[in-house]
Amino acid sequence: MGTKLTVWYNTRCPVCDAGIDRQRNKLIAAIEAGAIEFRDINLEPEALAAHGAALDDVRRRLHAVDEAGRLLTGADVAVAIWRRTPGEAWLATLVGAPGLIQVARLGYDRFADMLFAWNKRKGRW
Repeated sequence: MGTKLTVWYNTRCPVCDAGIDRQRNKLIAAIEAGAIEFRDINLEPEALAAHGAALDDVRRRLHAVDEAGRLLTGADVAVAIWRRTPGEAWLATLVGAPGLIQVARLGYDRFADMLFAWNKRKGRW
């Protein structure tokens, strides 16, 4: 299952919240074992300040901290979650492959920028 992963996300974003809820439902055993944890950045806005991540950074895209204290962002968090999700390790292997991960990061960041702007327009802060 890998090392512990703490994932920070924006519960006020309906797309983000639904995506994490979907993953959380697939990861019940890992959550109960303490291998993964999902946290709402809105409840702890300074949680990642030591890593240089501001509240809006986490509202814009997923952030996670692994057991070694390394910060992951965006598509790299999605890959780390898929690695821990039963039946989705193949997706982590595919998307995380050299060459494809760069494309995934670019696509994720563009989508996250649009979603962030949409949430701001809708007043979801």
